[in-house]
Amino acid sequence: MSSRAAGFLALGLLFSCQYANAAPLSHTPPTQEGTSDNRQGSLVEQRVTQELSAASNPFVITPYKVNYFLPVTYSAAPNERPLSPEQAPDEYRLDHTEAKFQLSFKFPLAYNLFGDNGHLFFAYTNQSWWQVYNKHSSSPFRETNHEPEFLLMFNNDWTLGDFTNSFLGLGVVHQSNGRSGILSRSWNRIYGNMIFDKGPLAFSLKAWWRIPEKEKRYANDPSGDDNPDINAYLGNIELMALYGPGRHRFSMMLRNNLRSHHNRGAVQLSWSYPILGNLRIYAQYFNGYGESLIDYNAHTERIGIGVALNDLL
Repeated sequence: MSSRAAGFLALGLLFSCQYANAAPLSHTPPTQEGTSDNRQGSLVEQRVTQELSAASNPFVITPYKVNYFLPVTYSAAPNERPLSPEQAPDEYRLDHTEAKFQLSFKFPLAYNLFGDNGHLFFAYTNQSWWQVYNKHSSSPFRETNHEPEFLLMFNNDWTLGDFTNSFLGLGVVHQSNGRSGILSRSWNRIYGNMIFDKGPLAFSLKAWWRIPEKEKRYANDPSGDDNPDINAYLGNIELMALYGPGRHRFSMMLRNNLRSHHNRGAVQLSWSYPILGNLRIYAQYFNGYGESLIDYNAHTERIGIGVALNDLL
């Protein structure tokens, strides 16, 4: 898509699994109220308590998704197809081993936009794949994905059996790799999400609709859709789960296109454990489509190990 799309900042409503059952927020950073007996031990409740305690500190940037650095990841079959045809076949060969990292943060813009509920945030996530060991090609960054969001989140306390439906929401999000020409990838989505939690177990279910873009008028039209078939690979639904026995954190992401007879889904598994202060050892495994935008239509299997700074998805 064009640079205009790369700069698009999505306004909308979002539900995120970074919060659950927090005390109603005020126009100033709130304080945490007492936790009911049936909420003690909740992973998301613990996260909310930590974030509320730091909300009034202007020098603190709150994590959104996991912030991690994997200095070593391995893929047996890296995708060579996105390379520019102008490059010689042996000019830029991908290493099987590369580094991967993610930076993700959010900060509040307004609290209680609708009575005592509805809290507006801005969030940004950067995910990068770095051919750091590829000295022959000057260690380039193979791909970087940018994902800005505006978030409007609503507290909720519905129950389903022993689980609490902590939040409901809708959202709009933009994602782009910030590149031009044949390597440009981007899309915009509207989605709804629900999160449930019970003690050390939490999960969220998200479904989305892609905002349509016009077709390209010619092959390199910068204003046309760069990836019209992306929904066939990244689907329309995603399930994320977190389990935290003791100090361990296990997470799982499942994604699939329920309308396609092709097996084009994805699974991502991760594990982390604290080793020093906020630093956690972190391992990640991905298998499927859509690990990165440049590889959205190529199957990827990758395993990596490194460190993370926070423990939620």
